[in-house]
Amino acid sequence: MSTVRGARARARAEITAAIKEEARRRLAAEGAAKLSLRAVARELGMVSSALYRYFPSRDDLLTALIVDAYDAVGAAAERALAATGADDDPVRRWTEVCAAVRAWALTHPHEYALIYGSPVPGYSAPQDTIGPASRVGHALIAVARDAHRRGAVAPPPLPGALSAEADRMAADLAPGLPPALALALVGVWAQLFGLVSFEVFGQFHRVVEEREAFFAAAAARLAHAAGLRSAPGA
Repeated sequence: MSTVRGARARARAEITAAIKEEARRRLAAEGAAKLSLRAVARELGMVSSALYRYFPSRDDLLTALIVDAYDAVGAAAERALAATGADDDPVRRWTEVCAAVRAWALTHPHEYALIYGSPVPGYSAPQDTIGPASRVGHALIAVARDAHRRGAVAPPPLPGALSAEADRMAADLAPGLPPALALALVGVWAQLFGLVSFEVFGQFHRVVEEREAFFAAAAARLAHAAGLRSAPGA
């Protein structure tokens, strides 16, 4: 019986992967707003009722694609982080994590658009997406945490009006780090995706020509804006 169950599980995994792959093709061709389970089923030669056994609704399929995209860009950031050491230059580590995010986005523009582009009408992301969506942020926080341990962080002054908000951010997102640093990290995290989005969505056309060098310099400035400094001897 275990052999039969294993075969069924493999078959289900293969069909699920095929459904998601066809859905990604349709995202690239038509955009998320036009994603249709019926159209996916038709392209795969399935009846709609069979596809519903894998994804009961369009929103369930969208959620699966969104989670996959967040996990993929998060894994890219984590690989870049793992390729460095905790005692390496914090600014270099930061820029390498940022570069990995950019590289993934440029390679997978339609999946990037799904998670960082225009909201899909009628769709509300469930709690399932929060963990995967946090992975890039956690990689950047890890760089900041190691830098803080080494005394290689000088956070910018904390605006008094944001003191309570900074305390909350530190408690929720980066326990053990100074509130001023947590506040700064949230700001530069948002700016990172602004840079990536401008490039992916063509806003740099005829504005920035040397885009890789431009991005590397901008990412380093973000690290400095958060308060990261190259540690002595780095």
